Amino acid sequence: MNNPSDTLVVVFGDQLSLNLSSLQQSDKANSVILMAEVAEETVYVKHHKKKIAFIFSAMRHMATRLRDDGWQVRYVELEDAENTGSFTAEIKRAVDELGCQQVRLTEPSEWRVLDAMRNLANELAVNVNIVPDTRFVASHEEFASWASGRKQLRMEYFYRDMRRKTGLLMDGDQPVQGRWNFDADNRNAAEPDLFMPQPLKFEPDAITRQVLELVERRFADHFGDLEPFWFGVTAEQADQALEHFVSNALAHFGDYQDAMLEGEEFLYHSVLSHYINVGLLDPLAVCRRVAEEYERGRVPINAAEGYIRQIIGWREYVRGIYWLHMPEYVERNFFEAERDLPSLYWTGETPMACLRAAVGQTRRQAYAHHIQRLMVTGNFAMLIGVEPRQVHEWYLAVYTDAFEWVELPNTLGMSQFGDGGLLGSKPYASSGNYINKMSNHCSNCQYDVKKKTGEKACPFNALYWDFLARNEAKLASNPRLGQIYATWRRMSPEKQQEYRESAATFLGQLD
Repeated sequence: MNNPSDTLVVVFGDQLSLNLSSLQQSDKANSVILMAEVAEETVYVKHHKKKIAFIFSAMRHMATRLRDDGWQVRYVELEDAENTGSFTAEIKRAVDELGCQQVRLTEPSEWRVLDAMRNLANELAVNVNIVPDTRFVASHEEFASWASGRKQLRMEYFYRDMRRKTGLLMDGDQPVQGRWNFDADNRNAAEPDLFMPQPLKFEPDAITRQVLELVERRFADHFGDLEPFWFGVTAEQADQALEHFVSNALAHFGDYQDAMLEGEEFLYHSVLSHYINVGLLDPLAVCRRVAEEYERGRVPINAAEGYIRQIIGWREYVRGIYWLHMPEYVERNFFEAERDLPSLYWTGETPMACLRAAVGQTRRQAYAHHIQRLMVTGNFAMLIGVEPRQVHEWYLAVYTDAFEWVELPNTLGMSQFGDGGLLGSKPYASSGNYINKMSNHCSNCQYDVKKKTGEKACPFNALYWDFLARNEAKLASNPRLGQIYATWRRMSPEKQQEYRESAATFLGQLD
């Protein structure tokens, strides 16, 4: 092939890595890379302004990096007069205009995009070569093989296989210190007087400023605050953010990873997931860097193991679940929940301090850590009976790190129990006591977490028992809920009714 446009290599906005498999299999001399900012991707859910800005700026910086590395790049900006607004139409346009003989792309991370690319392959007269995404530890086939024949797909056992495969925190064929999992050591509540490091923040450069102006103008009605915008947008900046986390926060990550504090939006979390999920950081390289800190005696095992488990355990596991069960997975609704998502998820206007903090932070930062997502916004949505797909679409829209393959199983499966236990062994439901234990939100709330029912009682308390009561037929046989239902049955009918009526009153006011 002598024509420089013989091969069109498509690179999507979450594939910003020079090690991308489609690039590795292509020749700079006879390939053109296509990158496109398409309107279709910005509005299929109304993404947070910061999320759109982060992805567009990172894409534009990646295009510059690719050109500097010797690649020919066809970059289509959102407001390009010829921009057709969709991936498929932009690929067709490029093939026609460049006279390409084939299209190569790394497998898209989301089912709907892969489906579109497969349909495109049937429409184009040239070959469309979709190659596996090698940025993950486990292939689709490997996960499917692991899952085959298992009655329960528990992450812990998959995680152990990933530890063996990668050699991370291993002593021969055994885990270091004789334990696979140190999660029991990672549930400390944080105190306000602790030193709280901040994630590394970057000043927007000229390219990012152009993107910020574009987003403010084109997406003014989208959720969230655009500025201050401090995300890194290059691989070099993402590496700096990783080193900053390793040096300043990793040692205490394990101890306080489940904690929440008023006014502290990051605590000891890395805030690296958006860099990892778009390809600016390699997940296995991040894990090796964390393991190196443990091996050098700089961080404790519960910090290193807890962090690594999130990546080679949980992240890989939910990807496996996603591809094993899509496209029907998104429709699952085990509890047959029908309530619409309350407006407070968009406005943050609620007297409940924990919810107000989580939604307010999400609006400002397009970020909240896993306990805020699981045990505050997620727990509340499940307890009040929100349709799981609406919860999923909210999470997908508002968080910078949210791409469907990782967000959907976390939200619909783990947070909402919409899959009926495929992913989690029980619903992550709790009363106000858990939030009080892991945060100081309750001391700043107009509701009283110690009151169980009534006007001034923490709504989580009555909602918890109401949730269990109305779903008893579906949950009573769950072995992990046996003692809880035994407690419910020991209550007097009057007490049970009091909980149900208190929940109904709150839900009526919410509606």
